[in-house]
Amino acid sequence: MDGNERASFAEFVAARGQALQRTAYLLTSDWALAEDLVQTALSRAYPRWNHIVRDDPEAYVRRALVNTWSSWWRRKWRGEVPTEMLPEQAASDAFASSDRRDALRTALDRLPKRQRAIVVLRYHEDMSEAQVAHALGVSVGTVKSQASRALAKLRDDAALVGYGAVTAGGE
Repeated sequence: MDGNERASFAEFVAARGQALQRTAYLLTSDWALAEDLVQTALSRAYPRWNHIVRDDPEAYVRRALVNTWSSWWRRKWRGEVPTEMLPEQAASDAFASSDRRDALRTALDRLPKRQRAIVVLRYHEDMSEAQVAHALGVSVGTVKSQASRALAKLRDDAALVGYGAVTAGGE
């Protein structure tokens, strides 16, 4: 591979790397595995780059991504392990708090920027309405109304269903 082809490959990775990473994450649901998947697909494309670049390099790399992921998935055994007796109690969910944080983060991401800022400052940073108003350069009334609207959206957000009621300041 000559210098121009290496530069072309580097430009492709710089331009499309994040999009490939997001696609890999959607396939694997794990950022670390997604990084490994993208790296594997790109390492398979690199030796053939002079042929790939003439056609549609993104389609080739995406196909390599999906094929690599499906081969990983096929290799992983997903069968059940039989036991003589069923457990009497369900095991505790070690990831419940992580799931709650992720659900809250997802719900907060759907709020408009100002409402998200007000909720974070008011309830996470435990600032008063006046402090939030001063920090954001808005009136106290705006803080109150935007916080009210944001909490109403959070209460109705499907991502938070099953995680208890969202309350204003723990009241």
